[in-house]
Amino acid sequence: MLRCDGSRGSFTPGPGRDRLESSSRAAHLAAMLGLGALAVCALVPVVIQLGLASPMGGFKAFMLGNLLALAALVTGMIGVWSTRVAAGRSGRGRALIGLAVSANISAGFPPRINDITTDTEDPPAFQAARTLDANRGRDLSYPGESFASLQRSAYPDLAPIEVSRSPAKAFDDVRRVAAELGWEITAEDTDAGTIEATDTSRVFRFIDDISIRIRPSSSGARIDMRSKSRDGQGDIGANAARIRAFRKAIDD
Repeated sequence: MLRCDGSRGSFTPGPGRDRLESSSRAAHLAAMLGLGALAVCALVPVVIQLGLASPMGGFKAFMLGNLLALAALVTGMIGVWSTRVAAGRSGRGRALIGLAVSANISAGFPPRINDITTDTEDPPAFQAARTLDANRGRDLSYPGESFASLQRSAYPDLAPIEVSRSPAKAFDDVRRVAAELGWEITAEDTDAGTIEATDTSRVFRFIDDISIRIRPSSSGARIDMRSKSRDGQGDIGANAARIRAFRKAIDD
């Protein structure tokens, strides 16, 4: 650096430059974390379908991807906040990439419940499911109000299904819909109006238990459904989605 008197002096970076480098690193890290989270969440289903990981192992890897997304979200917010316009648009761009990717991955987390029903006060029971070898030692009783309150908050649309047809016709329709949805019926009782089945999730290959109950009602028949995951503490919304798909098929 040339001074006014003609002598040369050394240039010492100021604190502004240090902040610039720090914010640029944060922006770069946010982008890397966000893209890493996207890669993990995209590859996990493929690995499971190829049989290279167990359903629970794949699910844990998927949750790790979500943790990376959360880290990217926090780091990206720091990068966007600290990066000034003068500091370079590329740093802001990298931070925004991390924010965009992580926000899409981590948005809308459902509650950590894995037993969903259309009737939280008197949910359909599991009878045949208790006799399956895979359920030996498992508690298939409904968790009660601790789950019910979370379900009502997260899935307020789930309610008993009223249909204008006889219970016998409704029973036949339930069997038909179960087959159409790819469920495996494990037990049925026409006198009691109950059907039990299992369903294997497409992404993680989890096997979930299903119990359906048909009762007479003033409109014709009332159908209640319960869908419970065998593994994990949460189902990332899978059981609620299954009930909605069943409801739509029955109504069609």
